[in-house]
Amino acid sequence: MAEAPATAGPLLWAARAWLPGGWHQDVLLQAGADGCWSRVQAGVPAPADAQVLAGPALPGLVDAHSHAFQRAFAGLAERRARDQDDFWGWRERMYGVALRVTPDQQHAIAAQLYSELLRGGYTQVCEFHYLHHAPDGKPYPGDPVRLLRALAAGAAEVGIGLTLLPTVYERAGFAQPALREDQRRFRASADAVLAMQAALAGVLPAPLLRVGAALHSLRAATPESLQRLADQMPTAPLHIHVAEQTLEVQDCLAATGLRPIEWLCRHAALDARWHLVHATHATPDEIDSVAGTGAGVVLCPSTEANLGDGVADLPGWLAAGVPLSLGSDSHVTRSMPEELRLLEYSQRFVRRERCVAADPARDEGSTAARLWRRVLAGGAAAAGYGSWGLQAGARADLLVVDTQSPALLGIAPDQVLDALVFSSPGRPFRDVMVAGAWRSQNHHLLPTTAGLDSAAIAARFAGAMETLWSP
Repeated sequence: MAEAPATAGPLLWAARAWLPGGWHQDVLLQAGADGCWSRVQAGVPAPADAQVLAGPALPGLVDAHSHAFQRAFAGLAERRARDQDDFWGWRERMYGVALRVTPDQQHAIAAQLYSELLRGGYTQVCEFHYLHHAPDGKPYPGDPVRLLRALAAGAAEVGIGLTLLPTVYERAGFAQPALREDQRRFRASADAVLAMQAALAGVLPAPLLRVGAALHSLRAATPESLQRLADQMPTAPLHIHVAEQTLEVQDCLAATGLRPIEWLCRHAALDARWHLVHATHATPDEIDSVAGTGAGVVLCPSTEANLGDGVADLPGWLAAGVPLSLGSDSHVTRSMPEELRLLEYSQRFVRRERCVAADPARDEGSTAARLWRRVLAGGAAAAGYGSWGLQAGARADLLVVDTQSPALLGIAPDQVLDALVFSSPGRPFRDVMVAGAWRSQNHHLLPTTAGLDSAAIAARFAGAMETLWSP
């Protein structure tokens, strides 16, 4: 074998690796100086100078929907003092957190969150960011993207990839021309979001950073702003919350005569740039309409369960071929296998069937494998990447599965993915690589150039939480 160039990354070899198409054996991988895979080849005996991976290799997954500041609220909204609680009651309490978070706290929260997501199987996070301003509702003097920079700083300390989606937020509802007072930190027009995008150039190295935009929802953004973003962003990803709650659907019908997804399909000229977050309450006709546009859907199972949103029509979205991705949203769970498990289990609860997502007629009898394929491809588009996974040209991310994890002990190699998703508890990912560099090894986060290890990140987060929640 010819000697690798000095600028090449480590030479890796996996006995089994998930390449496009599924599991392959004896896989050689090498990253180039650009942080992307320069070589991925199956059926190659292990070279003497290769690092032999300690378990099967999977691509890292994109977490396609995150509100980082809500990590500080995880587990703290599980009591009620009224006869009934729902999404809207949760939202009122969440606003109380949003009004208090400082940039330093945002940084500490983001770094802790991203360290957890990294070890939970995600190597890229899409930040649907609407916490824009200082607590008084005014831009931070001299730095209107200070809170976005705090997110980037947290990502840099951990070494995870980041897709920043500054978000249009203009009004409190269809019939309300302005925001409520407790939404004052969220205010941003389409032009403000475009200015934020320009200010974010270079906040992370190119292999790790993508910048798109979002609109909070149809009720919170005007049709004119939606059109302006679509016109000004011909290639970057565009995200929007839609049809998460039944009341949202009812309000949209009352205001426009159309359901939210129906309105988008008729008026937004949806295409592959668009990613509809939640889309929980979609009719079969709406699913068919979305399928005809090329737009994707971002499902957030743990948050949708936690907030009582409802259960999405997963079989409908799968059958229609709509690109799907996975998001951890409010971060009550920071584990990719748990999200996939809940995505399937919610279907089993309501349908009283098993292996709902499997499709043996198409030779996809494995529930986990079918879901994995779909969210792997859909996540790449949601994050703004043209290619993803263990293939030449894609960013050099991978997960090394720990087959000594209790949930995976004794599992046959061709059923590792099934057990990884549907057997718990465990720590399934031994090592994590992002852009050709190891970020976690033997279950321990590695310090990046910032020099902080997981203990220091956790201690800073605990301090931020103590201050944030002090009386």
